[in-house]
Amino acid sequence: MTKMIRVICLLAGAVLFGAAGSYARQPSVEARIAGLESNEEYMSLLEEDARLQEREDSVVRAVESMRRQLRENPAEGRALADEILELENRIFEIRTAKGRLIDKINTIEQNWVLANLNAAEPESAFDAAADPGIPESQKKRYLLANRYFRDRLPAADYAALQQAQHLEPQAAEYMRRYRANHAELGRLAGAYRAAATEEEAVPLFESYAALASLNDVLADSLSVVWNFIYDNKSFAYDYLLDKLGEEELLTLQEKSAAEVARSFAELAGTTASDEIVDYMLRRQAMVDYETSVAALLGFSQAADSLRSVAVQLAAVDYRLPRQELEERYFLEYDSVAFSSTPKYTAQHPIPECRIYARGTIYRVLLGTFSTKRPPSVFHGAYPLFYRVNEQGRWCYYAGGFATRAEAEEAQARLKKRGFARPEVVVWRDGVYRNVTVDGDPDQGAFRIEIATSEALSEEVREAIAATAQGAGISRAGQKFTVGVFDDRMLAEQVENAIRRADPELEIKIVEISE
Repeated sequence: MTKMIRVICLLAGAVLFGAAGSYARQPSVEARIAGLESNEEYMSLLEEDARLQEREDSVVRAVESMRRQLRENPAEGRALADEILELENRIFEIRTAKGRLIDKINTIEQNWVLANLNAAEPESAFDAAADPGIPESQKKRYLLANRYFRDRLPAADYAALQQAQHLEPQAAEYMRRYRANHAELGRLAGAYRAAATEEEAVPLFESYAALASLNDVLADSLSVVWNFIYDNKSFAYDYLLDKLGEEELLTLQEKSAAEVARSFAELAGTTASDEIVDYMLRRQAMVDYETSVAALLGFSQAADSLRSVAVQLAAVDYRLPRQELEERYFLEYDSVAFSSTPKYTAQHPIPECRIYARGTIYRVLLGTFSTKRPPSVFHGAYPLFYRVNEQGRWCYYAGGFATRAEAEEAQARLKKRGFARPEVVVWRDGVYRNVTVDGDPDQGAFRIEIATSEALSEEVREAIAATAQGAGISRAGQKFTVGVFDDRMLAEQVENAIRRADPELEIKIVEISE
């Protein structure tokens, strides 16, 4: 393991286990339920939960740093990939620990509510109406602020119902943050696609990946919290209606739940987040259910308030479009040419050969030497690159090609220019292979399939012509095919060009079996 990786591992260890100074700092937390501020165990659990969240955020940043190192140092790809996998396992462990903490926190909150059922409710918690002419049962604007539920539900169920209500703002905040992040992801994706250079693009892609990871966490958290809310509210209302013999309303609720399930099944996998869709569909249904319960029990203020909530929810756009950002390749291709005037001098030496972490690039190996060679040895060929291999020998390469055929054409021209044994080599995602010596078993054949019953637009045809290097277009039933390509990288470049010309087309790359 190299020094660079050891340094990263040490940083990751500090992130995971906490340096003494940073760990001593207690996160600032507030009790989720008023009255529990003096409970030391409860506050300690909240602080530990906050620390775990900070640690998770730090590990996510460490993973992104390693991914950046992987791009910059593809030769260390395997070791870095192992470390990234290890850190991702740590993220899972942290989230599991957070889940256990949340269970303990929820238990303390539920026990506190049970122990304080007979305590007077603070007026500040609910908007009680001041008009003495309104019956007491209708003075509470918030449905669960009415004593009816406390007096008629079993103590444990009432405590769970109250806890569910207290968690509603937390679920709404998860939803708000997810939607705000989704909008920012759209901005980052647009900026990334428009970036002209790798230097501009890489930070944008890393920011996108980190924010997308955060949204995954938010969606998971929303699902856990919302399931608790929905299950406990549904149980409590079903229990009361069953006691009241309200079979008709219970039947309507069952039909509503079935309709929600059908709607979710239709949308599953078509939006940015199934968890967001599930939350909004079931929340709207729950608000309707609560409105019916409030109206049945005569809590008119609560019913009116819930109707206002329903109107607000109906205006929320939760069918967020899926965002799939493909990492761009900034490989620099250049054919081999010859110059009668020197291209490389002491002031402008032959540059080191760049190894790309992603993508495929072919070059022609001109020779391997025990020492550095002057540019004059290479008969005016350019562009040239050098790399010192693991044995300390100097390897000199010419050109950069997207396909093996292009590299072999350059190889033939170099032989005619007097190079004794030029060899075609390839790097795929940073992995080197000498094609001339060892063959190229990884090379496959690929074609692009475009599913459409309509004719391809002129813009799409122009994009294919500009990037497909003469590959033909054919039609078979309800789809068009482009190519065959002997290099997946080239197929992906054509695919991206088609997507830019018409983002609505359904496109895929198919590997052709031998």
